[in-house]
Amino acid sequence: MAGVLSAVVDWLRSGYPDGVPESDYIPLVALLRRRLTDEEVEQIAAEVLNSPGRSPDRPDIRVMISKVTNEMPSDTDLQRVLSHLDPPSWPAHEV
Repeated sequence: MAGVLSAVVDWLRSGYPDGVPESDYIPLVALLRRRLTDEEVEQIAAEVLNSPGRSPDRPDIRVMISKVTNEMPSDTDLQRVLSHLDPPSWPAHEV
């Protein structure tokens, strides 16, 4: 991860040798994708496991993720949540 961060910082410095102008902050931040923290992954997995009634399926879990990130959930974040469930292949329903 440190190598990726270093590469991004180097790229920004080469593109903005005098620093990032204020007018470019918002578009630059918009390019960064929100990722669930480990704690958020565990929280969503616990919510799934403790859901009363029917077990949430993948679309339900995607909705849970989007409520936390305020973005469309990535496949990576979905897989991170699913990896905390037992068995790991749960739920079997694909959408």
